[in-house]
Amino acid sequence: MRRRRGTPGPLPAALALLLAATACAAPSGAGHVSSRAGGTATAVAPAPPPPVVGHVATDDPVVFLTYDDGAERDPRFIDLVRERRLPVSMFLTDSVMGPGYGHFARLRAVGANLQNHTLDHPALPGLPLAAQRAQICGQQRKLAARFGVRPRLFRPPYGRYDTTTLRAAAECGIAAVVLWRVTLEPDGHLTYAHGPHRLRPGDIVSVPSGEAPPLTLAERTTRLLAELDERGLKVGRLEDHVGVTPSPSGA
Repeated sequence: MRRRRGTPGPLPAALALLLAATACAAPSGAGHVSSRAGGTATAVAPAPPPPVVGHVATDDPVVFLTYDDGAERDPRFIDLVRERRLPVSMFLTDSVMGPGYGHFARLRAVGANLQNHTLDHPALPGLPLAAQRAQICGQQRKLAARFGVRPRLFRPPYGRYDTTTLRAAAECGIAAVVLWRVTLEPDGHLTYAHGPHRLRPGDIVSVPSGEAPPLTLAERTTRLLAELDERGLKVGRLEDHVGVTPSPSGA
């Protein structure tokens, strides 16, 4: 690019290297200092922490089916999602789901939504911000590279989080942290974290991965769907109720 008349000439090489090193050392992410052309440096406000959601306040007769980790790759589950048009949410851990990326690409093709469950499934509370960002932002990048999606929802491993988790999630572009009230156990029975021991509208159901469960993922889900039918409930799309407001750009 040609220099405009009256502008300074090239910087001495040593000074240019010093300025470049200083720029590279500047912190990134929310809360950093930026400058605008022709103006003074301005501080960027940190992204607000995302809400933590364990139950959806809704009058619609829906519950939300969420599946964790990605260890179980039951091909019949893909058929079930397609045949019943189930808008399930898959909270995926990269170290668990790999190398089964093709299975989850097929699930996404029949209507499943892919969301974030960290790279390696560590217990996050107590870890420094950089480590939590690496787990959450790293999985954002993995899912974007593998599937072309950048999740808006995040589930912390074991349902555990701290204020640092919420800050890291915000800086990674997460719009909501999703917990659950109901668990679909490996034997097909439901357990409840709190509240009435029955399914009710707005419940978020967690389906954890099990080691050699007595029932396959398709069988457990089919049992749950039968109970939903008895109660006049259907499966809702979690992404239509949670994390729908604009969020800061991801890291």
